[in-house]
Amino acid sequence: MAEPVRDELSALAAIFCGQDEWEVLNRSEADGTVFRIHTKAEGLTDVDIPLELVFHLPVTYPLCLPGISVNSECLTRAQCAMVKEKLLEQAKNLLSEPMVHELVLWVQQNLRHILNQPETGGGSEECTFPPSITVDDGLWITLLHLDHMRAKTKYIKTVEKWASDLRLTGRLMFMGKIILILLQGDRNNIKEYLILQKTSKVDVDSSGKKCKEKMISVLFETKVQTEHKRFPAFEVKEYSSLDELQKEFEMAGLKNLFSEFVLGLVK
Repeated sequence: MAEPVRDELSALAAIFCGQDEWEVLNRSEADGTVFRIHTKAEGLTDVDIPLELVFHLPVTYPLCLPGISVNSECLTRAQCAMVKEKLLEQAKNLLSEPMVHELVLWVQQNLRHILNQPETGGGSEECTFPPSITVDDGLWITLLHLDHMRAKTKYIKTVEKWASDLRLTGRLMFMGKIILILLQGDRNNIKEYLILQKTSKVDVDSSGKKCKEKMISVLFETKVQTEHKRFPAFEVKEYSSLDELQKEFEMAGLKNLFSEFVLGLVK
C-alpha cells in the first residue's frame, strides 16, 4: 500500500471516530482495502438522511477510481444508484490524489440537490423523522493529544494558521510533556483540520527531516452544550501545573471530560 493511501486511511479513521462511523471490512495486498463510513446528509425536507458509504480502494488507487456502494434505509434503490453515479462523476475530477474525505464532504453538501433531480422521483420515499431526532451539527468541540512537537515554533505557527483559515477557536495547551489541542467550531471544519494535521509535513523527525504527524489521537468529540464556554479566539497557552490546566478545563465547562480523558495522560 502506497504511503499516501496509508496516510489517508489513518486520517479517515481519526476523522470518523464516532461510534460505528468507520469500519475496515477487508484489507489485502492483492485486492486493496474495503471500508465502510456511516454519515448523514441533509435531504429534501431539512431532515438528515443516514448514509452507508462503502469504498473499495484498489491497489492502483488513487490512479484509478475507487469502488463505491451507497445504501440508506431512507432512500430508494434508484436514489442510491443516482448518489453513487454522482459520486463517481465527482471522483473523476480528483484522480491521482486521495479523495475519500472530499467525496464524503461533497455528498453531505449535495445530497439535497441530487434527490431533487426528476430522475429520482422527487424523493417521495424519503424518511420523515420527527424533528426531535434530526441531527444538527452546529458548534462542536474536539480535544486532540499530540505525543511530541520537535519543531515547536514552526508547528505552533502552522496550527494557528489552520485554526484561523478554518475559523476554529480554542487552545493549544502545553503542560510538561502533555500537548493538547482543543478545537471549537463547525464540525466539518474540525474534520478538515484533522485531514491537514494527519497529511501535512508539520514536524521534523529525530534526524531533522520534515515529517507528517503520525502520533495524534482524538480524545473526545462532542457537540457544544449550554454549560460549555464559547472560545472567542484560538490561543496558545502554557501551564506550570496540572491544577492550572484543570482550572482551564473547569472554566470551559469541561470538568468531567478533563477527569475522564486528560488525567490518564499524566504519568
